[in-house]
Amino acid sequence: MKYYIIAGEASGDLHGSNLIKELTKADSNTQVRCWGGDLMHASGGIVVKHYRDLAFMGFTEVIKNLSTILKNISFCKKDILAFQPDALILIDYPGFNLRIAKWAKENGLKVIYYISPQIWAWKENRIHHIKKYVDKMLVILPFEKAFYQKWDYEVDYVGHPLVEVVDEFILQTKGKVNDWPNKKIIALLPGSRKQEILQKLPVMLKISAHLPEYQFVVAKAPSIDESFYANLLNQYSNVSTVSNRTYELLCHSTAALVTSGTATLETALFGVPEIICYKGNALSYQIAKRLIKIKFIGLVNLIMNKEVVKELIQHELTTENLLKELKLILENNEKKSAIKKDFEELKSILSLGGHASKNAATLITDYLKKSVKQ
Repeated sequence: MKYYIIAGEASGDLHGSNLIKELTKADSNTQVRCWGGDLMHASGGIVVKHYRDLAFMGFTEVIKNLSTILKNISFCKKDILAFQPDALILIDYPGFNLRIAKWAKENGLKVIYYISPQIWAWKENRIHHIKKYVDKMLVILPFEKAFYQKWDYEVDYVGHPLVEVVDEFILQTKGKVNDWPNKKIIALLPGSRKQEILQKLPVMLKISAHLPEYQFVVAKAPSIDESFYANLLNQYSNVSTVSNRTYELLCHSTAALVTSGTATLETALFGVPEIICYKGNALSYQIAKRLIKIKFIGLVNLIMNKEVVKELIQHELTTENLLKELKLILENNEKKSAIKKDFEELKSILSLGGHASKNAATLITDYLKKSVKQ
């Protein structure tokens, strides 16, 4: 089978690479041409456009780079037609991928979407576009199946691909020499963009002065220069940093303060009690509050449909509140046991009796075989 896969972000490259591995296991004659990154290339995909060239964030940046975006769309269409794949597989990245889905469907291609856009949070009207132009949707969050059923659109839940990524990392690091501090570690995961780090990290750092018996370790974003962090950290004696070692950090952490996003789920899969932190621009927050329709911002809580881990949002994210909640998960054994039990249940739900990449590959190959017979 020939597949054309489009992933526009680092996470898509990771999950796309594991999908390529499983598709190749299922069919040794698999050919993949793709938009992605180094991981997809290492898995056997021919990468024609790197995701680094596609990262346009925010309304202003999109407008400024509109001609580049339109050229990318035009090139993508021509490249797909030249390759003539048996199926087009789209991985998240909705702004670009939903436009390609429409064009592909109108040109007679099979369109498969792996990792649904989060339309349940906002832009719910995209469901009409998906129903019309996507032949098969594979979702990675359990509640997404019920969401799509509400719109009379059948999807397949495959489990979450981060489970296999975390499991594999833990397996690979067993028995390795430990060069981490002797103190108990609290991980600080403040995000990857300067603006969000400036909103949250100073509040997180102030906690360290109240807990000198712990070593606080900041997971730095590789794209941000050292001086940016140095200016924030220079007054704290029990704070250090790591770069490109977030999973190692979580392996050795007692607790974590984590900005909202995928990192909250990764932290839970490592079994680390956490507090979810969010603070943004006041105007942006008020706009988002009116647009987003979900009762939790943390994926852990959304999946479990209850507050497993505390969320401190906007004005609630203060040094006093953060210290109080952190002490609770450090010192209250009953609370720690409840979190651990919920994390185990979460992992079971997301594992779905196997790994998401394998489940997805099986559903894709079976679907295409049936399509050929018809």
